[in-house]
Parts: sequence; C-alpha cells; structure tokens
Amino acid sequence: MLKEIKYLIFTFIICLFLFFVGKYYFSDNNKKNSYRSLKSIDEKINHYAKKLPILEDDTKNIIEYVEQSNKKKNKKFNFWKLLESDE
Repeated sequence: MLKEIKYLIFTFIICLFLFFVGKYYFSDNNKKNSYRSLKSIDEKINHYAKKLPILEDDTKNIIEYVEQSNKKKNKKFNFWKLLESDE
C-alpha cells in the first residue's frame, strides 16, 4: 500500500513539473524575451560586421606548376608470371 502511494506521489510530482515547464515555455513573456534576445544578437552581429577590416587579396600567382617527366621506365608485372616463378 505504501509503495503504491509513493509511486502515485512521484507520478503527480512529475506531471506537475511537466505542466509548469510547458506553461512557462509557451507563455507570452518567454516568447517576447526569446525574440528580443535573438534580435539583439542579430544587431550585435551587424554592428561588429561593419567594424571588420577588409584584407587585400595576396594569393595571385601563388601556385607553381612542376612538370613531371614520364620518361621513367615502369616495369610491367604480370600476376600469373609472378605466381609461376619460383624466385
């Protein structure tokens, strides 16, 4: 009997907690505060973006191309010949 009452009280407390959290989350006051917070963040980003210095582009002609010669003699291997040899 005591165990069932304990579970009933726990369930009731959890339901109350979820109710009050939902009530606060969906309240108009919370929506206004979150909108104001997002708006102030956007204003701060725009303010700091105007202060950023623009750097000059110094990456022109930075890539050097190296010519590789294909004159190396590549030894061709045959798979079956490698298996046949006892070396």
